[in-house]
Amino acid sequence: MSDLLKRGGRLLPVLLLCALPFYLDAFWLRIGLFSMAAAIGAVGLGLLSGTAGQLSLGHAFFLAVGAYGYVWLAGGPGPGLPPALAAVLAVLLAGAAGGLFSPVAGRVKGVYLGVATLALVFLGHHVLLTADSVTGGFNGRSVPPLRIGGFAFDQGDGLSVLGVPFGAEERLWYLGLALFALTWSTARGLLRGRPGRALAALRDSETAASVMGVHVARYRSAAFVVSSLYAGLAGVLLALSFRRVVPDYFSLALSVDYLAMIVIGGLGSVAGATVGAVFVTALPLLMTRYADRLPLVATPGSGEGSIGPTEVARYLYGAAIVVILLYAPDGLLGLARRARAHLARRLTRPAPTGPGAAPRPPAPVAPAKEPTS
Repeated sequence: MSDLLKRGGRLLPVLLLCALPFYLDAFWLRIGLFSMAAAIGAVGLGLLSGTAGQLSLGHAFFLAVGAYGYVWLAGGPGPGLPPALAAVLAVLLAGAAGGLFSPVAGRVKGVYLGVATLALVFLGHHVLLTADSVTGGFNGRSVPPLRIGGFAFDQGDGLSVLGVPFGAEERLWYLGLALFALTWSTARGLLRGRPGRALAALRDSETAASVMGVHVARYRSAAFVVSSLYAGLAGVLLALSFRRVVPDYFSLALSVDYLAMIVIGGLGSVAGATVGAVFVTALPLLMTRYADRLPLVATPGSGEGSIGPTEVARYLYGAAIVVILLYAPDGLLGLARRARAHLARRLTRPAPTGPGAAPRPPAPVAPAKEPTS
């Protein structure tokens, strides 16, 4: 019975997520899509920084490789490959870029690796602005819609399911769910297997890990490559969701956002990275939508002397990082687990007994039934 309840508890969120496109409008579906793409990239960075203990500020570079790789491989000036093949090759291209940098990641650690990866962001941004024939320069490029077989993830054919029109957002929602499920299962498999134990030992003590037979440089390099693959996959999904890629999006601020995601959600946890990604991604979008109802927040494109919703959102999750580091180092996920455990203890706590315990009120006695005549 308990196994049945556990399976039902896992299946219920999946069914709920699958049903949401039938009830939510395009704005909320876009928030979900951006959050799923961010969660995929955050899981990859969590494996590198949370599990392996390697600081990286270059995550935006590998997201850009995945996004622009898909656009170029599937688009006009590029080879014009089938979009599904272009998406796979773009993810592999991001992994290859991580492999080229992995010798540095295998030998450098901590702040030094952070500075080294920081150079990737500035170099990548310069290339995106200057390689006009590939990237479109400052104005970027439109994203070719994904096609798998005869099914296109765009607005094209007027598809309707159970009376609900299925446009690009609805179709991409299920693609995002499938890619996130793949990310979730593979990342949890890595963490629970031998690679995850080796990376955790490496994070805790390099000397102890070496004594136990962990090849330090090899595992560091492998973690960097895997993180790059996840970032490339996130970049492809982001490109499909935005429908246009521009260089300014893939800046240092995006790398900082991803670091904020894994810190706020909880380092070294797939679920924590997911929670942090949803928080950091949804907050500025929600504040932009409801800016006219919030005090001291300027509606985009209006007013002087007020703070825009994006800046307010950055201040808020910056403050959240400080609070979490001080009072909940294991992030929002750890905070939720402790609250749930505390509630469970309160609910299962036995009634006090003994001489000092308050007497229980007597149970009510049912009146005797009068005989019927």
